[in-house]
Amino acid sequence: MTTDLAISVKDLTKVFDGRRVVDGFDLEVPKGAIYGFLGPNGSGKTTTIRMMCGLLTPDAGSGSCLGFDILSQQESIKENVGYMTQRFSLYEDLTIRENLDFIARMYRIPNRKHRVGQALANLGLADRSSQLAGTLSGGWKQRLALAACMIHEPALLMLDEPTAGVDPKARRDFWDEIRKLSASGVTVLVSTHYMDEAIQCDFIAYIAYGKKLIAGPARDIPKTIGLHTWRVTGPEISGLEAKLRNAADTMQVARFGSVLHVSGTDEATLTALAERFGQDEAYKWVRKEAELEEAFIYLMSGVEDNFRGAVS
Repeated sequence: MTTDLAISVKDLTKVFDGRRVVDGFDLEVPKGAIYGFLGPNGSGKTTTIRMMCGLLTPDAGSGSCLGFDILSQQESIKENVGYMTQRFSLYEDLTIRENLDFIARMYRIPNRKHRVGQALANLGLADRSSQLAGTLSGGWKQRLALAACMIHEPALLMLDEPTAGVDPKARRDFWDEIRKLSASGVTVLVSTHYMDEAIQCDFIAYIAYGKKLIAGPARDIPKTIGLHTWRVTGPEISGLEAKLRNAADTMQVARFGSVLHVSGTDEATLTALAERFGQDEAYKWVRKEAELEEAFIYLMSGVEDNFRGAVS
């Protein structure tokens, strides 16, 4: 691995019950970046993260994380990475301080009392340090989990859908902390379903049903796909939406409130569609730059669920 990469993996593969949950996955994460990891539920994100952070051994593939081999140096990876799971995994019958002290003991952190106090202060938890973790709201549990991930001062954070189920303000506060950590040199790999979070990432990889569909700088993803978009407004937009979906040359129609985004990769066909339907002056058609959400809707329309037909 080159020295400017925190993660470099190639052909990662994991099979469960005869199905490739992760299929030939490649990824390079630059040091100090906020790297977004996107994909639908069941796409293999968690399995991939667990292979990269040393918690799960790949069936095939190779690579390194923080310079450690993912096949032979898993313990070293775990000691140097902070991993935040999808679900709150700390002890609910311990206080905030007791949880952090326990984690600090696990990592054999010297001057433990000082480090715990520092973690409480950094995440705004000091005033609640005696509160039982089980009584915390989702946003405060999230802060505690992040403090626990960071208490051993890892160079890399892996956050698996950390903001799922918390309110918008808690999400904003969380991302403020992520940006601070990134500015201090910490590399962050974060999986998310939220497009407003995805656009805050420096880079993005999109995985669907075990396969990586695309990866690169976040701002370049729509252009890489070659996606073009028209924004459509007007009265009774549902009626127009139904007509567009039934039109043979319609590529992609996505509704955002009272606005339609009509997208496709064939610019000429899309322009002809806009001109045809734009003859109805009740509706206003305006070209716009394609954004991440349209790009991901487009990507998802062309992939097949690798668990389709599975017996539950």
